[in-house]
Amino acid sequence: MLSQKAKYGLRAALMLAERFEAAVPIAVSEIAERERIPQKFLEAILVVLRDKGILDSRRGRHGGYTLQRPPDAISFGEIIRAIDGPLALIPCASRTQFKACEDCADVAGCRIRWAMVNARDATAASLDGCSLADALAGG
Repeated sequence: MLSQKAKYGLRAALMLAERFEAAVPIAVSEIAERERIPQKFLEAILVVLRDKGILDSRRGRHGGYTLQRPPDAISFGEIIRAIDGPLALIPCASRTQFKACEDCADVAGCRIRWAMVNARDATAASLDGCSLADALAGG
């Protein structure tokens, strides 16, 4: 399930994508007010997205956040992974953070893993194929 934190991250990134061409940083307070996100919670989310190379920040009176890359180069999948971690439903289905399940006797022969890998692949294809620009264009 998508966390509230990831939903807020997507909403903030979409607002920044709308104003990408202006190349003017947007204050956290403005994003929080427009998107109805608690400001302290939003600040923590934006720091994560900045640290993952999705956003740039500028300090000071005219500071705020901008996208680090164009909206067509940032996918929903990238943002969700940055905030929530792997898209896989179980750890042994993750491509980036594989870990055998504690109760699994045979990862290679696990029939549950097979289904979860298929689900992860379909989810990743969909979310990685949807950029911020796609969402702004209406999908």
